Amino acid sequence: MLQPKLNLRVAQRQVLTPGLVQMVSVLALNKLELKEMLNAEMIENPVLEELEEISLSLDERSGMEGDRERSAEDVVAESERAPEEKDPFDEVDFGSYFQEYLDPGYKTASNFEESDKPSFEHFLSQPSTLSDHLEWQLGALTLTRGVKAAAELVVGNLNENGYLTASDEEMAEALDGDPEQALRDVVTARGIVNYLDPVGVGARDLRECLLIQVSAQRREAEMVLRRHVQLYENETAAKMEHSDPSLELEEYGEVLAPQRRAVEDRTDVFATAEAIVRNFLVLLQKKDMRELTKSCGRTAEEVQAAVDFIRTLDPRPGQRYNQAETRLIEPDVAFVKRDGVYVVLMNEEDLPTLRLNHGYRKMLKEKQTEKEVKEYVKERYKSAIQLLRNIEQRKNTIVRTCEAIVERQAEFLELGEQGLKPMMIKEVAEEIGVHPSTVSRAVANKYVHTTQGVYELRFFFSEGVGGPEGGDLPLVLLKKKVKAMIEAEDPRKPLTDDQLAADLVKEGIKVTRRTVAKYREDMAIPSTHQRRVR
Repeated sequence: MLQPKLNLRVAQRQVLTPGLVQMVSVLALNKLELKEMLNAEMIENPVLEELEEISLSLDERSGMEGDRERSAEDVVAESERAPEEKDPFDEVDFGSYFQEYLDPGYKTASNFEESDKPSFEHFLSQPSTLSDHLEWQLGALTLTRGVKAAAELVVGNLNENGYLTASDEEMAEALDGDPEQALRDVVTARGIVNYLDPVGVGARDLRECLLIQVSAQRREAEMVLRRHVQLYENETAAKMEHSDPSLELEEYGEVLAPQRRAVEDRTDVFATAEAIVRNFLVLLQKKDMRELTKSCGRTAEEVQAAVDFIRTLDPRPGQRYNQAETRLIEPDVAFVKRDGVYVVLMNEEDLPTLRLNHGYRKMLKEKQTEKEVKEYVKERYKSAIQLLRNIEQRKNTIVRTCEAIVERQAEFLELGEQGLKPMMIKEVAEEIGVHPSTVSRAVANKYVHTTQGVYELRFFFSEGVGGPEGGDLPLVLLKKKVKAMIEAEDPRKPLTDDQLAADLVKEGIKVTRRTVAKYREDMAIPSTHQRRVR
């Protein structure tokens, strides 16, 4: 009896909720972007407020200290003792998070001390280009030589908006080897590039770009929901080992019932959005909602929900990297040595310290408050709690990712770049139990302050090539070595790619002339003929 319920729940919970959309987007934000978002949320949601200790009255401090001493169970028990009217606040399932966010100055301690901060000159950076960002992600994937070459060709044929400007056949002709295999490699590579960050690059037109993003969001939602299901099942299984199984099964069914009903009642936003983009994009662009609703065969509410979702997609995914100005950066994390061990510290300085407004909580408890007002406040409370949970989840994911980096890159932290080790996104994702795309978002556009300086988090991810003494040399170090050799050459007799490869082989690095030429071109270094000074 239990198994069918589990199967039904997993199969049906494949709908993107606003909370999941926000979870994905919050994870990708760096510190400066997160600060901007939190300030905007405080303006939009009156339930959220920034704590300013200096402005608190004595009564407020005393009241909040009292709240701090009371557990979440005490708050629930109090509401149950009110016979006149059920407290609508009880319907909001805040769980253990409730009391935490009401405490004054709720904020997870970061311990990012003054001595841990980098100097100001580290805060200036040239933004990554779209090709740089995509090539970095490709370098962190395990691909066949043919698919990798094709993927690099796809990246090289993207315009400033991220759209592909060459046909599969044209790109296949530019590759060596069997033409049919080259074409298959191009098709495979294009599918891989489509789902890199930013999702949708490599599409040929707006319709394809949006469909790719719908598909990606569906995948992400399914992955997150399955993980939540697994966590809940594990927790329930653990309880059943220490109690009456029949009671636990009954309780389990009661918990699942409202969730299952919610899923059954929820509009399938993905399917409707996909149908609109695939078949009725012109109507969408005309904003003809009446004809769009009629053509889709869905209710007006279902179509509106799908349209709202489509509006969150990016029609020009490459545009955000099409900027040349120098920008201000600030490290999101620091790798700091404490008592002989490197620890990960989040930099939360200057981020708003958020809490839930007590005034609105009182409003929910007052009988004279109008029903519409209570409903509005309840929804705002739910939204606020979801945001705070997503911020906490963001921090947790970034910290776990960084802890995996620290564990693998300990030699780098002690010796500098010569101690850097090859490391793939996939292996870190497997270690912390998330999808590789989650790790990719966790490190995107984020910087870390280390004893060796300030680096992009993505710097630590690089595939390896055969190095001396049987070890692997990170690709980033190989490129630096090639660049250093060229900078030290005689400009009247510049080194050829063959000579560069031969010198590297003498050092024990297994590399071919073709590989050297590719990396030289990646770094925009001219050919031997172009470098020669006459």
